[in-house]
Amino acid sequence: MEQNSDSQQKKFVLLCLLPVIVFFLSLFLGRYPISPGEVGHVLLSPFFNFDMQGYELQESVIVGIRMPRVLLAMLVGAGLSVSGAACQGIFKNPLVSPDLLGVSAGAGFGAVLGILLVGNGPLVTLSALFFGLISVVIVFAISKINNTTPILSLVLAGIIVSSIFAALIALVKYVADPYDKLPTIVYWLMGSFAKASYDDLMLVIIPISAGMIILLLLRWRINILSLGDDEASSLGEKPERMRWLIILSVTVIAASAVTVAGIIGWVGLVIPHICRMIMGVDHKLLLPATILIGASFLAAIDIIARTATPAEIPIGILTAIIGAPFFALLLNRMKRGWI
Repeated sequence: MEQNSDSQQKKFVLLCLLPVIVFFLSLFLGRYPISPGEVGHVLLSPFFNFDMQGYELQESVIVGIRMPRVLLAMLVGAGLSVSGAACQGIFKNPLVSPDLLGVSAGAGFGAVLGILLVGNGPLVTLSALFFGLISVVIVFAISKINNTTPILSLVLAGIIVSSIFAALIALVKYVADPYDKLPTIVYWLMGSFAKASYDDLMLVIIPISAGMIILLLLRWRINILSLGDDEASSLGEKPERMRWLIILSVTVIAASAVTVAGIIGWVGLVIPHICRMIMGVDHKLLLPATILIGASFLAAIDIIARTATPAEIPIGILTAIIGAPFFALLLNRMKRGWI
């Protein structure tokens, strides 16, 4: 048992190095080549007062363009991943994610509606958060028609609500100005960090970080909820109230991520399973691991999106290309039980 604990700790230490490595790779990989030495020079200059003459262009690219982009990608990847792990834990189902619960579609409609009406800003975030929460409420209302919340009913309700909001998104696209708003909405829906800025980072860093902190503080309770409501109640917990607090945190994270990055699917489904294979099913270790791997994964995907072809690939396309085959493998593995 002690050896297993030491092994888990070693794995976790190695995982902590992963986002650091991906972070530095993101700063010097791109269409404009920058050497690791130049990256180090720019990053260390504020601390050691290095001479920046001749490094003005590199500083502009690293600090002004790539830095906010990689930080935002890591924040969104960490948030979506830990949200997926929390959903799978409280619903005791490895196929549940914010996408399947309708959160992403609802938040996407809210953000698209905000873009149509006000363009950009905090109101878009509030609209995405509101409709993301509304979608979850509707999902639960549909799934509890028979006074129960079975997993199959919940997933089917999520599909229904996602379809409704997808239709509403199509309606917004139909009425949007085809020369102004529509191209922005269509490209945004595919998911991208191409226009990432420090303003975007400041807009969502508090809600996403707050949601992740709440989930981390409740991670041992997710272990209890995963045992079932009867067992949780016998241990003195109030499963319904706790479940709603976790769902609210997941909704805040997913809605905030949708606001700045568009709809990025599969991350909340794929990453928790990868982490579960590495760290096991204990959410005390699983949730921190999903944050580290999720941040690294989406930042790495963003590197591919901006370097693989002359024209940048929407990041939602790449996550779907990777996530869909993994989902197929997961269904096959489900024959032998949950990972």
